[in-house]
Parts: sequence; C-alpha cells; structure tokens
Amino acid sequence: MKETKLGRSLNRGSIIISTFQSRKSANIIAKKMISKKLCACVNIIKINSFYHWKNKLQYDNEYLCFFKTVSSTKLKNELKKIHPYELPEIVEIKMDSVDKNYLRWLIG
Repeated sequence: MKETKLGRSLNRGSIIISTFQSRKSANIIAKKMISKKLCACVNIIKINSFYHWKNKLQYDNEYLCFFKTVSSTKLKNELKKIHPYELPEIVEIKMDSVDKNYLRWLIG
C-alpha cells in the first residue's frame, strides 16, 4: 500500500452520504466541508424521500449529498455537530476500486 506525503493510504477513500431539507443548507454545509479540507468534492442531488418518523409516514423533497473524502471520521464528526436534522443520515461507503489518478486528486 503506497503512502502519500501526508501518510494517507492511496488505497483509501470514502463517500459519506447525508440528506438535507433544503438546497441552501446542503450548499452551506458542502462549502464548509470543502473549505475545512474535510472532503474534495460534494455532489448534491434533489430527491423525494418516504420514511417513518415519530409513527407517521412522511414524504419530503430533500437534497442528497455525496461527500468524497479520505478523512471520513473527521467529516462524519463535523457533520454530526452542524447538521440541521435531529437525527441525520450519515452513511459511509468505502471505496475499494478507485482510479489511482482520481484518488490522488481526492487526497490532494
């Protein structure tokens, strides 16, 4: 496993998934995470969500964010602190097959 100058593995990367109630909140948090260098890129997609919350079936328009990172623990901790939801969705998907050039860019 190769190491970068920061000691990060070239075989590691994650996508953290989280939903937000508005494009504004998704944009604000995406910009914060990138400016803090906790992720290299965030994709934001408008979605429709159905779910149970407090014994009621809910339907909402939400914004799904894909945070691409090599600092998943730090990013998840920061998301927990600033997320507007009472119980935020914070899901990590580990990258196990990534183009080496893309991963180098992700690492920065």
